[in-house]
Amino acid sequence: MITVLGLLAGTLTTISFIPQVMKTWKYKETKDISLLMYIIFFSGILLWFSYGILINNMPIIVANGVSLVLVFIVLSLKIRYG
Repeated sequence: MITVLGLLAGTLTTISFIPQVMKTWKYKETKDISLLMYIIFFSGILLWFSYGILINNMPIIVANGVSLVLVFIVLSLKIRYG
């Protein structure tokens, strides 16, 4: 039950990035996105992902692994389109 709760929480927080990725990808507009916030956030997610690997916790690994990819996309688009 605890693992299911963790997977559900991870899924919801992870998919929350999808609208931002889609909007940024579609309109190629990033002026209202804070680069510093996304750099700090990416670093935090990377640490959570590493922590999940170290303690072998699948909900943390999966949620933060997918979040890393999505946040990296937004960061890349921010750097590309400024």
